[in-house]
Amino acid sequence: MSEARRSAAALEVRGLDVYYGHSHALQGVDLTLDAGVFSVVGRNGMGKTTLCKAIMGLVSVSGGSIRVRGEDITRRPPAQIARLGVGYVPQGRRLWRSLSVDEHLRLAGGMRSGAWTVERIYDTFPRLAERKDHGGGQLSGGEQQMLAISRALLTNPQLLIMDEPTEGLAPVIVAQVEEMLLQLGEDGDMSVLVIEQNIGVATAISRNVAIMVNGRINRIIDSARLSADRELQQRLLGVGLHAELEPDIDVTAAGGETKPAAQPPRSSGPIRVYISNPTPPTRWSQPVSIGRIEAVARTLSTQVSRLDETARRKREPTTTAQASGPPAVLVVGTLDTKGTELRFIRDIIGEAGLRTRLVDVSTSGKHATCDVSAQEIALNHGRGGSAVFGPDRGAAVTAMAEAFANWIKRQGNVAGAISAGGSGAASLVAPAMRTLPVGVPKLIISSVASGDVAPYVGPADITMMYSVTDVQGLNSISRAVLSNGANAIIGMVKARLDQREDRERAASAGLPSIGITMFGVTTPAVQKIAADLRDDFECLVFHATGVGGRSMEKLVESGQLAGVIDLTTTEICDLLMGGVFPATEDRFSAVIRTRLPYVGSVGALDMVNFGAPDTVPERYRGRKFHVHNPQVTLMRTTAEENERMGRWIGERLNQMDGPVRFFLPEGGVSALDARGQPFWDPEADAALFRTLERTVRLTGNRQLIRVKQNINDPEFASIIVSAFRTLFGRAGARRRVAR
Repeated sequence: MSEARRSAAALEVRGLDVYYGHSHALQGVDLTLDAGVFSVVGRNGMGKTTLCKAIMGLVSVSGGSIRVRGEDITRRPPAQIARLGVGYVPQGRRLWRSLSVDEHLRLAGGMRSGAWTVERIYDTFPRLAERKDHGGGQLSGGEQQMLAISRALLTNPQLLIMDEPTEGLAPVIVAQVEEMLLQLGEDGDMSVLVIEQNIGVATAISRNVAIMVNGRINRIIDSARLSADRELQQRLLGVGLHAELEPDIDVTAAGGETKPAAQPPRSSGPIRVYISNPTPPTRWSQPVSIGRIEAVARTLSTQVSRLDETARRKREPTTTAQASGPPAVLVVGTLDTKGTELRFIRDIIGEAGLRTRLVDVSTSGKHATCDVSAQEIALNHGRGGSAVFGPDRGAAVTAMAEAFANWIKRQGNVAGAISAGGSGAASLVAPAMRTLPVGVPKLIISSVASGDVAPYVGPADITMMYSVTDVQGLNSISRAVLSNGANAIIGMVKARLDQREDRERAASAGLPSIGITMFGVTTPAVQKIAADLRDDFECLVFHATGVGGRSMEKLVESGQLAGVIDLTTTEICDLLMGGVFPATEDRFSAVIRTRLPYVGSVGALDMVNFGAPDTVPERYRGRKFHVHNPQVTLMRTTAEENERMGRWIGERLNQMDGPVRFFLPEGGVSALDARGQPFWDPEADAALFRTLERTVRLTGNRQLIRVKQNINDPEFASIIVSAFRTLFGRAGARRRVAR
């Protein structure tokens, strides 16, 4: 019986019916979540929140059943459902304004014991620790969402229900929530059902996505396909003419063809648009009268909701021509508030003889004279303009940033990109700039550029210039700063265009580029490896400080590296143990996807990095430390921590289908982990090696190799070089990679 319970689905919903009076809100919903993270998407009013409330016992169920781990919870009281291990993050957060952050967490922390404690919450969300004495009403939207999620995690649920967790959040916070959801799915401690309108988030966190339409699960589709197919997104989740959805029509199978149905001829005259719900409906809304629909149709403003298919077809050839024409510098920003400043920049660039395109990413819905309108950019969002031009500014900024990133990926003629504005403008344009290849000039002039710019720059080569005064009107200071920025992008673009012809002529004689990761304590090994390979390869060395690994993998993803020597994987230490140079959960994923030749090792996995000694978390007091300098304190990893890292890395190595050789230096993994040095600990290293050997599935293409030497011994470097040359030749990868 216990075995059957363990193998039962995390959540099983069968034939679920819910009524609000005479309104049939959920109509025979069938849904199964076996494990991990599963997303449900749909437009407003489709029944998604009602589904969450039905699972939690907050609305009455008229028919069907709900089972959690095989146990029937249909019609049980909400408190009992929560005690059975179901957590809930409601839409709108539902915090107490008068209770502090710490009081919220202490109140939720006593329900069920488990891995999630208040201390772990503070480690996971340091911002909450900083605001622990602030009331719920004093927090920003992102902080409130962190607290709502933390409150649910503290119940240590087996199943977590999250209703619109990214609604109204800035792009940076959305990315943090997305990473946390991916981590929860990978940890395997709980299953997560996510109700989401952000297609980018929904498809990123789960393998399959359920589409909810009119109270039913219309279909379940592979997330990769939904993410890549904009037309399908428009048909299932869009607005206007793209939102005509037929629930009984299945998506055509891959490779299949369907004969398009004959369409009635369209009138060449004006097109009238009828909206069946002139105002947002609720569960208690009555059907709208024909007379009211007619009245609204006659007075409806045009804008995005009335963009018809004919206008879209007329626009497409122009977009294609622009994407394939001469290179252009994108001048991007919110023209409704920064139009004067952006046009000032555009004119300077144009006078220098460069082609420009003025792009509007404002979310007010106001029309502006430009080359690419905000309305056109908004159509690149998975849910169209309705997702962008809404009343919630945070949600609108998030959606516009996603739409602009999607738009810029389709442009093949971007010579450079420049923007000017405050934090909102930087949040709007930075995600799109990060998608551009390394080397394409990118410049943001902003009032936030004097602070921490990591959330904006990330692993990309974005240049940020402090605006000194706010970007608000032209004056003697702003003219000087904006002129400097404009002339900087002019110089970068012209230099790059001038060098293109030289690069193309030298392409046949160029050397393939490879990425190598290094830390101070693995420098001797990297220096010898690079010296031995420099005649045949261009060696690009990346400092393993968290962003270094991300930068290397960005080049891998963009096809600019032909192979990787990942000697120094120390960023995993900081990711798992809370150091200051952490990798992201996506570490190794670019190599997994591209199948590049990969030679790796466990460089500097003996240490976690912190700042000055007084910044080391209290839970680590009493551990073995080495003060590298007054601002850097290193902590020796234990055998248990090495086992954890071994499992984490081993699971990623198992996903690599390309040629892989991973080396284990028994003589120590860094300069500090050598006989007689402060971090010499053979038992801790042995725990790491044993765990890797137990975890990694060895094949002819994937091998773990023990070596007697220390990682910095010349013999070890020679072994690495020999292995890489062998893999590179075997993979047939000796070719110049286009840069």
